[in-house]
Amino acid sequence: MLDIIRDPHARRYRGLGTGLAVAVYLFLWIPIVIIIPMAFGPTHELTFPPASYSFDLFRIFFSSPGWLNPLFQSFKVALAAVAVAMFAGVPAGYWIARHDFVGKGLLTGIVMSPLIVPTVVTALGLFLYFSYFRISTTTLSIVLGHVMYILPYVILMIMAGVQKLDRNLEFGAELMGAGPIRMFLTVVIPQLVPSLVSAAFFAFLLSFDEVVISWFLVGSDTVTLPVKMFSALEFEVSPVIAAVSVFLTALTLLVCIVTIPLMRPGSTDG
Repeated sequence: MLDIIRDPHARRYRGLGTGLAVAVYLFLWIPIVIIIPMAFGPTHELTFPPASYSFDLFRIFFSSPGWLNPLFQSFKVALAAVAVAMFAGVPAGYWIARHDFVGKGLLTGIVMSPLIVPTVVTALGLFLYFSYFRISTTTLSIVLGHVMYILPYVILMIMAGVQKLDRNLEFGAELMGAGPIRMFLTVVIPQLVPSLVSAAFFAFLLSFDEVVISWFLVGSDTVTLPVKMFSALEFEVSPVIAAVSVFLTALTLLVCIVTIPLMRPGSTDG
């Protein structure tokens, strides 16, 4: 380690790597930094820096049915999708992580396929499939589409959490006469609480921000907030979009603040 520190070439490459990392982070953060003051600007145009500052854009956002209805729809869809994904993904993730069976690799690949299939392809397939059953453009179709999208992430996070658990506790519960379901509910679930909370919050953000699948499945009365934002950009440049963007950024930051401590080593210790 000392040789690397003393080597001028190593220090040069280390400095180059640090500079490159800083440049990348600045490139990613500058659009967010710019949009924040624009959200407090005038209501008739998007300008940077704003000529004046006020909360008028936020007042319009939180008082206009044209924005509130999509906001409530996004919350409703995300909460329903998370509930279904957690109900299906938690036992599935535990089973895949704990058991070896014929076709495990194939099953895992099928479950994880939404992670590698282009989202637009998935969205088109869901639209055609739901249209056949005449449920396209309904809230149910959007929820089911979001469940397919977020379920692999829930399963992956649960599998990662299960790998950290003490399996001897599960064996002990079974030796004491606990059945599989009772053992799962009384031994596994309490230890998985940090992973459960992290998976639920992460899945909520994914569903709340999802736009491609939603775009294919929404109807005139089931528009979600991201679809509303993209529609506003396509047909008009509403300054309210800046306030919505800041709201989504604050929501994401709040979720990260809650979940990051749960993902630290030792957070699963009982």
